[in-house]
Amino acid sequence: MTVFIISGKKGALDDLINERFAGDKENLIMILQAINKEYNYLPRPALTYVSTRLDVPLSQIYGIATFYSMFSLEPRGRNIVTICLGTACHVRGGERIKERLESYLGIHAGDTTEDMRFTLETVRCIGCCSLGPVVTVNEKVYARTDSEKTLKTLDQYE
Repeated sequence: MTVFIISGKKGALDDLINERFAGDKENLIMILQAINKEYNYLPRPALTYVSTRLDVPLSQIYGIATFYSMFSLEPRGRNIVTICLGTACHVRGGERIKERLESYLGIHAGDTTEDMRFTLETVRCIGCCSLGPVVTVNEKVYARTDSEKTLKTLDQYE
């Protein structure tokens, strides 16, 4: 049996599948969300195990994992920094914030720092256009920000 750490306790992925989602393949997306939340990505061994355990083709699981942007198949940093580059945020300086963060972190959008501290991502719209430019860190929204404020914000995250 493959053993994974889920929610800070040592246990089997079976516990997650059975106790939280009743072993029901109809809950596949929620199971993947729980795994993604725990590891900050979807490890291949976990996907293979879920495929076997729920009797769902691995290709179907990968189809879901690659369709939804909330999932990652690659390890990501402990802190996910997302910059909105939708029209409202772009005209208010979103692109300048992105460029400054890329320089500061030494990575490009879509990459993760070597120390696994940050992953930098961009989106086309977060949905709060009147508050732009907007940056999120681990889903916490920082509105009407700029490069300097954003860099100071990052110092708060280990």
